[in-house]
This record gives sequence, C-alpha cells and structure tokens, in this order.
Amino acid sequence: MRAAAAQMPVYLVGGAVRDLLLGGERTDLDVAVEGDAAELGRRLGGEVRVHERFATARVTVDGLEVDFATARSETYARPGALPEVRPAGIGEDLARRDFTINAMAVPLVGEPELMVPHGGVADLEAGLLRVLHERSFVDDPTRALRAARYAARYGFELEPDTERLLRAADLGTVSRDRVEAELRKLAAEPRAREGFALLDAWGLVAVDAEALDLIERIGRLVDSEPWQGFAPRADAVLAAALGRGFDAAQELATARPDRASAAVEVARGRDAVTLLSARAIGAEWLDRYVTEWRRVRLEIDGDDLLAAGIPEGPAIGRGLEAALRAKLDGEAAGPEEELAVALAAARG
Repeated sequence: MRAAAAQMPVYLVGGAVRDLLLGGERTDLDVAVEGDAAELGRRLGGEVRVHERFATARVTVDGLEVDFATARSETYARPGALPEVRPAGIGEDLARRDFTINAMAVPLVGEPELMVPHGGVADLEAGLLRVLHERSFVDDPTRALRAARYAARYGFELEPDTERLLRAADLGTVSRDRVEAELRKLAAEPRAREGFALLDAWGLVAVDAEALDLIERIGRLVDSEPWQGFAPRADAVLAAALGRGFDAAQELATARPDRASAAVEVARGRDAVTLLSARAIGAEWLDRYVTEWRRVRLEIDGDDLLAAGIPEGPAIGRGLEAALRAKLDGEAAGPEEELAVALAAARG
C-alpha cells in the first residue's frame, strides 16, 4: 500500500485506529486519501467496488477488505439528509465524524504519528462517547443508533452533553431503510440486548422487557448447537426487537405435537427466524425437528406409485405424505413398508 500511495497522503482512520488503540482485532481497514481514493484502490489490484457519490472504493485483496475514501467535508441540506461532500484535507475529514473515538488517524506514508485533534484518546481511556459538535444528531440522527452499538460493544457511557443532544434526536427525518440498516448492525452484535435496552431508555426505539428477554435467549441459541448458523443473528434479533413475526413464533412455541409427524406438519414451511424465535420462547421439541425430523426422506417416490397402478393426480401426493408420516412415527421402515402405506392411502 505504501508504494501505491507514494504520491498522495494516506491515513488509517476511524474504527481501525480506535480498535488498534483498544487492542482488539480488526479484519477490515478504513483508509482516508487526500486524493483519488478510487484510483488508489485500483493501483492495489484485487476486486474494486467504487461508490462515486461519496468518492469511496472498497478493495478486496486476498480476503482482506480495505475501504478507501477521499478525505472530505460534508454539508447537510436539511436534518437527516444524505450529505453533500467535497474533497478536503484530513483535518476536515476527521471533524465530520460521529464521535471523538472515531476521529483519529495514523499516516501510512512518512512518520506514523497518531493524530488526535478532538480528544479521542482521552475519551477512549475514560470510556466516553462524545460528539464533535452540537448538530451531530440533527445532521444524522442514525448516529444515535450507532451510539447504542458502541456503548453496548465497549461498555462505554455517553458524555453528558452528548446524551442531552442524543435524546433530542429525531429519527423521523431519516428514511426507514437507513434506520433499519443501523438497527441491523446493532442486532448483529453479541451484546445486542444491551444496545436495544439503551435505545429504549433513551426514548429512541421502544423495545419492551419481553422483547429484550427474547433477544437474550436468541443470542444464546445462535452460539450453540443445533442452532448455530441456522438463521442469521441479525435477522432474528432485529425481528425480536421490532416485534416482527412474534405472533407466528408464539403460536409455534405453544404447539405441543405428540408425534414426529405432527411436529413436521406444524413446523414445515416456517422460515428460519420464526423457528429460532419459537425455540427461544420455549419450544424444545424444535431441537429434534431441526436435527432429525426435517431431514427424513422416503426411499420411494411418485414413480413407484405410478408403477403400482396409481394414476397421476392428487392420490400420488396423498400416498407419499402418508408414507412420510408413517416413517417419521416409526410405523414404516424400508421401501416395501413405505410403498404399502402409500398405496393404501392413495387407494383410500
């Protein structure tokens, strides 16, 4: 990167610097360029995706993602609007950022001296989230949602003036898509429950105690077998926080199937988030559904019924469904018994 950037000032910025100072791991890098970020990205090779409006480029090289952005200043035509940007120096670029802990930089060309123009190191050490100016949450109210994510992740608190400004944030000036995108990032966090509890306490997003409890249960499930990787954490946690699909999950959770076939009939066709949420509510039988019952397959198919004289039509499906129920319930083993059950049902 140093060779590619030899003709323009380049800085490691934002979250990459923050996490470096905190001693945490970071796989993705954020780089600000006093020059053409897209051109620098292309010089590095690899896969390059350019966002012309914001003069940014994401470069993927050997599995490592590097986000390049032309150093810029931002102006907002109205509260909550997307910013109008123009190229600027690194000082203005850092001054536009959300919190002091993200307003630091390290030059990647020349002497790697840490740049801390807004007290970010002191706030990191004190565990404080502090905005850089009074209109921060007016310009971009989604920063308030970001505050919950950082506070939950790092255990930080809001600096008093920042909390006062945050509580006045108006999410109604921002599109629903932008709000949901930020909430989804919070939902993906291991400490999402704490973040949503903060949003509720700040009066920004209503999340009741039942939803917070469900978020906690979902968080434990997605980190353990057999539910690990079954549904995206962010999807399930966000649904719980916003109450989406809760009635369907509650209905499934209250079902009490007494046979494997009944369990499959109740659960089949449900999406992964609903199944995960229902298990979090208390449907323990879903453990066997996801590990065993949903994977059961017949050793016969429609061709076997046709060969036995069953005409094409609904009788084929009726017979196969009966055979599957019998196999699930341990009443049919092997293709001969499956076929016998299927034929009896198809002819009945």
